[in-house]
Amino acid sequence: MRTPAFTDVGLPTQPVVVFLHGVGGGRHGWAAQQAHVAALGWRSLAWDMPGYGDSPMVTPYDFAQLAQALWQMLDAAHIEQAVLVGHSMGAMVALQAWTQKPERICGLLLAASSPAFGNSDGDFQKQFLAQRLAPLQAGKTMGDIADKLIPAMAAPGGDAAQLIPAKLKLAHQSMSAVPPTTYRAALLALVQFEQRAALPTITVPVLCLAAEHDRTAPPTVMERMAQKIPGARYACLAGAGHLLHYEQPKAFNAELEKFLKDMQP
Repeated sequence: MRTPAFTDVGLPTQPVVVFLHGVGGGRHGWAAQQAHVAALGWRSLAWDMPGYGDSPMVTPYDFAQLAQALWQMLDAAHIEQAVLVGHSMGAMVALQAWTQKPERICGLLLAASSPAFGNSDGDFQKQFLAQRLAPLQAGKTMGDIADKLIPAMAAPGGDAAQLIPAKLKLAHQSMSAVPPTTYRAALLALVQFEQRAALPTITVPVLCLAAEHDRTAPPTVMERMAQKIPGARYACLAGAGHLLHYEQPKAFNAELEKFLKDMQP
């Protein structure tokens, strides 16, 4: 397995935060967070998940393989233990990683995510896949998909005169750059995700961070997830949607900073 591409900020002697993006993301989407934790004295890595940016694909494309790629990256960067900060699908990778090598994780910030996807009967999954894949099948580009999906996932409001508000430009660029084959593979993996049984086993500090207007991972889902993790804290960002770290970077960074400070002895 070849090592995923990543942006590494900070010094080898510092404690480490690893940023894991969602289905439409990429490592550059965490620039504001990497700058913030650097100022707090933390080293950080932000990866391109396999198949994204400069990272090679993995086969099969599933959460077990994605978590293995995470360890590959940490080994390449000579990192023994880290705090994982995951957004959406990235938080699912973080949960999967906990089931493989919990001793290498010292904290989890799970943002805008859930411990399982949909209902076990599969109808919701099929509907979700059909909706998300239909534009590709109709010949649309990832840029076309981003035009529609990015504003729909954000909180309502903003500048109606702009198709993509300035604060969402980076999210739009990231999604537009995702290879269609990777997007399809990620969505097919996503609907198979199931790690509810892992929640009560988590023994490190956890923050479940929701967003008020998130329709993809509603606050009620995240609050329930926090209740099932021993000692986990729940917080909700007002005025944000599913793309919370793009929409409200200062508020997101404030929650991240509090979490990191609470973790340190």
